[in-house]
Amino acid sequence: QVQLLESGGGSVQAGGSLRLSCELSGVTYLWNCVGWFRQAPGKEREGIAAVYRYGDVTYYIDSVKGRFTVSKANAKLTVYLQMNSLKPEDSAIYTCAANSGACSPSPIDYNYWGQGTQVTVSS
Repeated sequence: QVQLLESGGGSVQAGGSLRLSCELSGVTYLWNCVGWFRQAPGKEREGIAAVYRYGDVTYYIDSVKGRFTVSKANAKLTVYLQMNSLKPEDSAIYTCAANSGACSPSPIDYNYWGQGTQVTVSS
């Protein structure tokens, strides 16, 4: 089993920044890809970005390109999501997930999930 723990969420005004962290623990050799997802009230969960453990970020959704950046510190078993120029429409619960296979924007492709952290952006 792989456990994931997000931190760094909170409330910020539009234009502000937050950095989310996703710390992995447990049987960590099982993870090959970490994806970031978000879900706003009344909306489906959507994949934002994903990164390979020993590779690059594979994608960003169009709505966050140029504003969000994924990075990782493998020695710390931590993946980060730097969010700049935040907009009210970015408000959601942000969750990281891991799998042992290929990165994908689809939630069904991930086996292990964190509990999520709330991000609220006010106008």
